[in-house]
Amino acid sequence: MVLARVVGTVVSSHKDEQIEGIKFLLLEKIDPKTLKGKQDFVVAMDAVGAGFDEIVFFVAGSSSRMTNVTKGKPSDATITAIVDIITLHGKQVYQKDRGGE
Repeated sequence: MVLARVVGTVVSSHKDEQIEGIKFLLLEKIDPKTLKGKQDFVVAMDAVGAGFDEIVFFVAGSSSRMTNVTKGKPSDATITAIVDIITLHGKQVYQKDRGGE
């Protein structure tokens, strides 16, 4: 799993019918120490209802097709969780709705 922040959405009006109705989000991988973006982006299918600016876990490759939303779908990246708290070396560095500490 990879930590990332939701930085945008991706809309496609012409797509394969297997992925109709699935929300696509633009993610930026983050540094868990600073919570700053790494300028490394990925488009992921949203399996959990994530929103803008939330920190999430995403999985890639064959693991991305193992959620109820993406099972049997042509997916290479899927958001599988919304992060509530990040603790690093015994210190809390992030809590949802409060941002960095």
